[in-house]
Amino acid sequence: MTSSSSIAVRRAGATDWRALRAIRLEALEMTPEAYGSTFADSITWADERWQLVASQWAYFLAERDGMVVGMASGGRHDQYPGTRWLYGMYVTPSARGSGAATDLVKEVGGWARSEGVTEIYLNVSSSVPRARRFYERVGFRPAGEVVVMERDPSISLEMMVLNLG
Repeated sequence: MTSSSSIAVRRAGATDWRALRAIRLEALEMTPEAYGSTFADSITWADERWQLVASQWAYFLAERDGMVVGMASGGRHDQYPGTRWLYGMYVTPSARGSGAATDLVKEVGGWARSEGVTEIYLNVSSSVPRARRFYERVGFRPAGEVVVMERDPSISLEMMVLNLG
């Protein structure tokens, strides 16, 4: 668990599914161009699916005063065997600048190290320059690949990599 002042970051568990659902839907509604999935699809997920995601995926939640204010997940990428990725990063506007995002990256990095890798990758949307600037500040660098988003080919995604040292 990582903690910056009043922010605490921890791995989600089965009982966190409602909080994960709420923050994920907020993210999809606030910055739809940043994610491969959509609010319209995700809002239809049954409670059981959210419970499965919360308990079996590597989701991390940032909390302030008992309220979830951010999320990120770690995962694999079928097209890049042996790599670990940062997915679905989001911090609610009222918690931006609090250290929550940095702590989420650190937690995903710790998860990736526990998986035996020394780098994490992500794809950042060209539509969200604020996110790209943040990733650069915490040490991510361009990995030399740009792809288009599957669900919306008008959005390009730049691959970035962070060496975990």
